Amino acid sequence: MHGRVVSIYRHPVKGFTPERLESAVLAAGGYFPGDRLYAVENGPSGFDPAAPAFTPKSRFTVLASIADVARARTAYDEATGVLTATAEGAAPFSGDLTTETGRAAFAAWLTAFLGPGTLRGPLQVLQAPGHRFTDSPSGYVSLVNLGSVRDLASRMGRAVDPLRFRANLYVDGPPAWSELDWAPGGAVRIGGAGFEVGKPIVRCAATHVDPETGERDMEIVAALRDLYGHLYCGVYLSVAAGGQIRAGDALERL
Repeated sequence: MHGRVVSIYRHPVKGFTPERLESAVLAAGGYFPGDRLYAVENGPSGFDPAAPAFTPKSRFTVLASIADVARARTAYDEATGVLTATAEGAAPFSGDLTTETGRAAFAAWLTAFLGPGTLRGPLQVLQAPGHRFTDSPSGYVSLVNLGSVRDLASRMGRAVDPLRFRANLYVDGPPAWSELDWAPGGAVRIGGAGFEVGKPIVRCAATHVDPETGERDMEIVAALRDLYGHLYCGVYLSVAAGGQIRAGDALERL
């Protein structure tokens, strides 16, 4: 055993509230279940639902560009497609994102909450069957080593919430930053699923935002550069062999 899974998260709407899971069933070659199903276009993005393709996160309402997104608390019911959202000073929202009416209603609610001065253009909730709005066109599962986060926090002299990194899997046990030495193409097993190691995850200004308060209060990117000489935290994985993973499962490098 080289480590264990401490927590598992999905992010049904890109940029919005992480949702903790006790387990997940992954399919070979597939995306992380229930993750980045929707994204909110911040003005015209060029995304075509009829021919979905990777679109840079900068074209969506994400924390890197709009910190106030963190102040909206969302929860998604995958069985019904209903998203609920709350935010201080705003009426609660509930709508079915599988319908055009529900998506338009959430875009209207979010526009009112964020205010026109923060937006580049009309908001539109995007989705396309079989497509996910991941930050990487090939890394479908993201993993963060909590040892690395602790080392960063120690060297910065303040606590760093791991949820700033918006990963799917948070693991503990491997030495700090050792995940950056995992060879691309190498094999990792977690619970009943097998993974192939991809590239390290380059971090952006989204990590500067406190996921609880929505305040832009830390310079994580500058700290990574100045303290370590790189901008990485975590690695992308692809699912090589499907299976179930659970919180507490062992992580093994093969």
